[in-house]
Amino acid sequence: MKRWQFWVGLALSAVFLYFALRGLEINEIWEPLKSAQYWWLLPGVAVYFVGVWIRSWRWHYLLRPVKPVPTNKMFPIVAIGYMGNNIYPARAGEVLRAVVLKRKEAIPISASLATVIVERIFDGVVMLGFVFLNLPELATLTGTSGFIGNIQTLALWGSAAFLGALAVFMLAAMFPVQAEEVVARLIKIFLPERFREKVQDIIYKFMHGLESLRSPRDAVMVLVTSVVIWLLETGKYWFVMQAFDFQVSFFALMLMNGIVNLATTIPSAPGYVGTFDAPGIAVLSAYGVDQGVAAGYTLVLHAALWFPITLLGAYYMVREGIRWQGGEVVDQKITLQEEAD
Repeated sequence: MKRWQFWVGLALSAVFLYFALRGLEINEIWEPLKSAQYWWLLPGVAVYFVGVWIRSWRWHYLLRPVKPVPTNKMFPIVAIGYMGNNIYPARAGEVLRAVVLKRKEAIPISASLATVIVERIFDGVVMLGFVFLNLPELATLTGTSGFIGNIQTLALWGSAAFLGALAVFMLAAMFPVQAEEVVARLIKIFLPERFREKVQDIIYKFMHGLESLRSPRDAVMVLVTSVVIWLLETGKYWFVMQAFDFQVSFFALMLMNGIVNLATTIPSAPGYVGTFDAPGIAVLSAYGVDQGVAAGYTLVLHAALWFPITLLGAYYMVREGIRWQGGEVVDQKITLQEEAD
């Protein structure tokens, strides 16, 4: 609570929520919420968890060169990571799952974090693909929100960032000897001698985690898997939409999915409060959906994405006997044993 990042994120969330809900009366949101058919959330949540299972398989696939870990062992760790992202600031869940994986499978944190970053890069590329696929339609929309008018520019800059990072990682994976030589040179130039060995060891382990990108076939497999994951998540958007009194195309929901998930990379309060909701409402409003209905749908969708995986992750975390305290994973089983001894 004392960290400045938390307060900055909270302030940004408040700003996004203000823009999302300004001009709306409570009644305009409450009426569509009251009449929604919430049983549609059940198939939506089921489809979402199929996507989480495929995410677990993708992480298993990326980690194979480091150590093969079965998907059924990865799934609880992925759920714990999602829970961490949802309740802790600064996407701490990504570090949390890397730490849990190290404790369970003895995989170096730097190597598993490399695969996590690769995941996020591929996710970003797919999200940008969803946006670009719908750019011609987006250009015809007449939404009044600033979120809509700037999407094309943001998509171009985002593409440069994600594709540039992907290119660097793939080159490092395909030419490891040359990459290690470059790293060694840079460390020698920029770091004092006492830090060089430790930093070099961490970076080499990180690069070891990129080995799955060495094969073009494996890289394509990760990309295809990422597309399937995000199409399944868009399927959840579609199922939740059936609970409300409006209809837009599946492609419009793909566009919404791409925009809101790119927006959640902006620092915010835990759970992406505001950064998820404001662009989602803006996209639907641009498609002619009543703002109150768009707000009700987006808030319910956000809750349906947040609660199930957070509760499941919390369950797995308790079952494993671990907790996150002061930026570190604490193993309660070990602590209890130490106290007993």
